[in-house]
Amino acid sequence: MSTGETDGLRWSHAALNCRDIDATAEFYCRWFGFVRAAAFPIGDTKIVFLRKDDAYLELFQAADDTADGTAGGDGPARAGTLRHIALQTDDIDRVLARMGPRAQVSLGPLCFDEFIPGWRSVWVKDPDGTVVEISQGYKDQTTGGEEDAQRR
Repeated sequence: MSTGETDGLRWSHAALNCRDIDATAEFYCRWFGFVRAAAFPIGDTKIVFLRKDDAYLELFQAADDTADGTAGGDGPARAGTLRHIALQTDDIDRVLARMGPRAQVSLGPLCFDEFIPGWRSVWVKDPDGTVVEISQGYKDQTTGGEEDAQRR
C-alpha cells in the first residue's frame, strides 16, 4: 500500500455520543485534564469540543435509546458509541478530488461560517462503513482563560 500524498491531513478528533453532554464533559475535564474549547448550539442541544494538548473530543447528545440509533451522514447516534473520527486539512476540495469516486460522501460538504468563518466539513465512509469527518478551518473559540472555558 502506498502512503501517497496526504494533503496535509492530521488528526482532529473523535466524536462521542453522550446521554448527558455536561456530565460527560465534566468527567473528561475533571479526570483526564481536558478543557472546554468550544460549544455550538444545534437545535435544542449543543455540541461541545474538549481539548487536551492536541487531542480533541467532540460531544453530541445521544439519540433516544429507543430510536434506531442513526444520525445523519455523520455517524450513528446511540449513547456509548463512536459517532465518527475526524481529520483536519487545509483544503477539503483537494482531498475529495484526490479521492475521486472512492470518496463515499455520506454528508456535505457543509459550511459552518456562522460559528467559525472558514470552517467546512465533509463526511465520508471508510471501506467498513466507519464515518470519517474531513474538516478545514476549525479553531477553538476565544475565551477569557481556562476558567471561562470550564464554564461553557
